[in-house]
Amino acid sequence: MARPLPPLNALRAFEATARHLSFTLAAEELSVTPAALSHQIKGLEDFLGQRLFLRKVRAIELTPAGLALYPGLHAAFLQIRQTVELVDRAPNDKVLVVSAPPGFTAKWLAPRLYRFLTANPGIDARISATQALANFTTDGIDVAIRNSRTETRGLWSRRLLGITLLPVGSPRLVAEHRITVPADLAKVPLIHDDMLGSLTGLPSWGDWLAAAGVEGINLARGLRFSSPDHALEAAVEGAGVLLAHKALAHDDLRTGRLVAPFALELETERAFQLTCPESHLRRPAVKAFAEWISQEVDKMCSEKCQPEG
Repeated sequence: MARPLPPLNALRAFEATARHLSFTLAAEELSVTPAALSHQIKGLEDFLGQRLFLRKVRAIELTPAGLALYPGLHAAFLQIRQTVELVDRAPNDKVLVVSAPPGFTAKWLAPRLYRFLTANPGIDARISATQALANFTTDGIDVAIRNSRTETRGLWSRRLLGITLLPVGSPRLVAEHRITVPADLAKVPLIHDDMLGSLTGLPSWGDWLAAAGVEGINLARGLRFSSPDHALEAAVEGAGVLLAHKALAHDDLRTGRLVAPFALELETERAFQLTCPESHLRRPAVKAFAEWISQEVDKMCSEKCQPEG
């Protein structure tokens, strides 16, 4: 005869506490008091006949038994949440919530999104422009676009656009200052996208200048922005030359609002990835968005960046 399972509430209490390694945070998530949570875990330990946590003065740790129990329970509760979410969202599947970085949203996604909505009139899109990682379980996010070096473990992902950096400036600025070789950058202010420095694996102005063989340019000068879309707008207005994401600058280069005065580009190990839980791909809205955005990337890659003439 099979041994009866522990109470579900006790298992939920253990999983949440092990995930947070905090009784307080787990209690807040489950809307119970820390005392009630501790009582549930004590009951689970009594049921199993083994301690699951080492309780220290200001921290807790999983015991070997807790380490053995947590992965399976975490995966099981995640699967339950995703399955319930599928049923819960089914009547409202026409709403699609997309999480994407602010710069990518402003300079690439937003100008193209009307084509997705035109092709899919039954879908209402909600865009969450944020740099924070999406929590698909608690934040109501259907699919996310992220600037990352690798695929996200445990999630489905598709590489959309490799991140390449190149200097760009307004046609007027480049012409007036006769910027024809990299050393000419000493004549104009540099624009810095500080988001580059905050992400591992993205080169900076110093890396580009070193690759171009240019020395003696003061990298402390110039304008600094925390968002690439703001930096690009400053470059369009002639405030200086920006080391830009090529994909985000694509539309401005194609329309002639910006020009790329040099051929040297820096490839990076990062890319914009489309990602979501595997189960989300069963939703028609998510599947349609994944197919559409892949087509938009292919279309962009076939376009000329610089206008003819």
